[in-house]
Amino acid sequence: MGKAKVKLDKNLLEKVKKYAEISGYTSAEEFISHCLEKEITQLDGADSEEEVKKKLKGLGYIS
Repeated sequence: MGKAKVKLDKNLLEKVKKYAEISGYTSAEEFISHCLEKEITQLDGADSEEEVKKKLKGLGYIS
């Protein structure tokens, strides 16, 4: 699997590092990957773009 770089706000990165350590992850990257996988799983299975938008609204990501 390839890797990509993502830029995060400094304050967000500090929170990620803090909660990754508290939660027992080996790195901030592992924590971020797990969070993204969890969120994507909630969107998987959507039959249409409209259903994805509805799910994202329900999760509070879009209005």
